[in-house]
Amino acid sequence: MTAPSTTTSTDDAKQPADLAFGVDVGGSGIKGGIVDLDTGDLVGERFKVLTPQPATPDAVADGVAEVVAHFDWTGPVGITLPGVVTEGVMRTAANIDKAWIGTDVYDLFSRHLDGRTVSVLNDADAAGMAEDAYGAGKGVDGVVMLLTFGTGIGSAILNNGNLVPNTELGHLQVGKKEAEHQASSRVREEKGWTYEKWTEKVSEVLATYEALFWPKLFIAGGGISRKADKWIPLLTNKTPVVPATLLNTAGIVGAAMAVSQGLKT
Repeated sequence: MTAPSTTTSTDDAKQPADLAFGVDVGGSGIKGGIVDLDTGDLVGERFKVLTPQPATPDAVADGVAEVVAHFDWTGPVGITLPGVVTEGVMRTAANIDKAWIGTDVYDLFSRHLDGRTVSVLNDADAAGMAEDAYGAGKGVDGVVMLLTFGTGIGSAILNNGNLVPNTELGHLQVGKKEAEHQASSRVREEKGWTYEKWTEKVSEVLATYEALFWPKLFIAGGGISRKADKWIPLLTNKTPVVPATLLNTAGIVGAAMAVSQGLKT
């Protein structure tokens, strides 16, 4: 899949058409960088600042502005957030201050970034876009699902490269519990489960997703994906599961893709 070229509006300073800027906001850090849209690679090193505590909207937006200023970037900016964004409004807030709920994110970031064009989307959705275009899902047609196994289960669904935003499949009830309450990486750690025990739960969750969406491929993200060789071979669901390949850059790359496409959620 070839990433689209970026364009800039007349009120944004001109940037090379094959470059875009992404910022990934997390619970502990705000990291960003310039992305080569031809390859999905970062141009130079990423830059990171600590997420402020409390992580209120204006404090986080100041952090985003600091990351952007570090690169002297003057064009549009794509931004991920750990929550659901619909019609430009933050609906949930995971690992950041609850003051985000109800915030007009486009107004917020536009004010802190001198009125420039921004795209804002869920962090798992951004990672899914990046993995589908440049990473483990590159060249796979049909439905590709990214699942991040961490504190919860983040999700992204893409069909032939087109994002279905804000799926939040970790909250889908599987059996008697939400998926992330039985198959997240945190649950495994808290219960002291072996990989064999944990993958029984993960397989059950994946089989449920299969029955609903019939994906061609699952991409496993989150920190535990670095140990994919220890648990992916133990899964018993039918759809192939592969580890994510972009890891810490996926959110940045996906955010840059979003703003290059003019994506609004």
